[in-house]
Amino acid sequence: MVAKIFYQEHRKVSDGERKPHFKLVAVAGIDMKLYDKRLRKSELKQIANKIDAELVLLRGDKKGGNDEDVSVND
Repeated sequence: MVAKIFYQEHRKVSDGERKPHFKLVAVAGIDMKLYDKRLRKSELKQIANKIDAELVLLRGDKKGGNDEDVSVND
């Protein structure tokens, strides 16, 4: 199984702010300790390259829909 790093775009970042733009959500297939949950995309890529992991972007529902429609098998 290929290790995976799941991340999400940080939604509360203004254009002029110099803050990390991505939030780390979860890791799978590897034992890894993280000390910061908000990272830049380049930092995520560097980590993924070093541990041969795949980056997976989680896309949220823009409508703010309910979670009842989500199925694990989808």
